[in-house]
Amino acid sequence: METMHKGFTLIELVTVIVILGILAAVALPRFLNLSQEATAASVQGVAAAVSAGSSINFGAYAANSSKPGVTAVNTSTASCSVAFLSNFINAGLTTNTGGISYSGTGAQACGAAGNTYQCTLTGTKGTVSATASVTVICTG
Repeated sequence: METMHKGFTLIELVTVIVILGILAAVALPRFLNLSQEATAASVQGVAAAVSAGSSINFGAYAANSSKPGVTAVNTSTASCSVAFLSNFINAGLTTNTGGISYSGTGAQACGAAGNTYQCTLTGTKGTVSATASVTVICTG
């Protein structure tokens, strides 16, 4: 009577190990270095929060300009400094928020209420840098 042995041959095992090695060499570095994407996502998130806060600020200013916490955005304040942009988000924004160094550039005269201007928000963490656009709505 013959006994049947079941299992993988050495060639099958070596083939699987080689395929796994190739996949690890190609795919693993892509998933290990996500700092660029993480920094870009963080900067875009902060920029979106500031833009949304500016919209809310415009609505609040139009409804009641003397309400505490409402920021007047006019020719004298139309800048893109981090200190100015921090007025539009509750958590605040500093030049070093969450381990990312922020800076804002750009300025423009507002003109009439409802006019918008663009700021460039730059975030840097180590050697990785990312930028995002912020829209500020002028109150008049």
